[in-house]
Amino acid sequence: MVEWFTRATQNRMSFAHEGSTPSPGTMIKKLNSDKELQAYIIGLALGDGNLSSPGGRTARLRITCDKKYSFLYKKIISSLASLLPDNKVGIVDRDISCLDVSVYSNHLENLLGWTAKGGSKFVQKVSVPNWIKENIAYKINCLRGLIETDGSIYTDRGYKMVIFKSIIPSLTEDFYNMIISLGFKPHLYTIQPKKTTKYQFNQQIAYHVRLSKNVTEFLTLVKPEKI
Repeated sequence: MVEWFTRATQNRMSFAHEGSTPSPGTMIKKLNSDKELQAYIIGLALGDGNLSSPGGRTARLRITCDKKYSFLYKKIISSLASLLPDNKVGIVDRDISCLDVSVYSNHLENLLGWTAKGGSKFVQKVSVPNWIKENIAYKINCLRGLIETDGSIYTDRGYKMVIFKSIIPSLTEDFYNMIISLGFKPHLYTIQPKKTTKYQFNQQIAYHVRLSKNVTEFLTLVKPEKI
């Protein structure tokens, strides 16, 4: 089951079957022009987002969230509702540990820069849009979204660390360069695939970007809510 709500009706609950598409009359809606909000959502989607088109027409974005970060997935729901104020945002309960935040919109493919029918983000070689990389505030918001999905904040021998993991070279390079452009010095690691693998994901080279110096300053600037 999917729980749907819009920005204007967050306190009113209605339900639809998973995979169902909102009626045609509700699909072309407003897109919030706030570029910082757009950059944040793009970061979330590039991290743990997936585009599909179950109805064959309107794109559907699903952002996978860990249930232990309830404050974070609630923030993602609110952010998507603000981005697409007339569209319904749904929660898809996947299993005991994770859920998907879901929304349909004809704006999604143009905003995110990849397509629902073009294959995985790895196949489409997704990257951060240039307009984000050219503006400090937009970069900060995009980095926040990337860290809140595909990043981790942890402590190693008493020191805070930030790490971002991806199998997409173009996205890894963008993440790495955006941090450098803000005055920080991350390290990039290439992780070779294991010799014996079961899943296709594990057969790809993985990339880790780790920040170990001036982390407190970086977190104060970017403010990812994953601590």
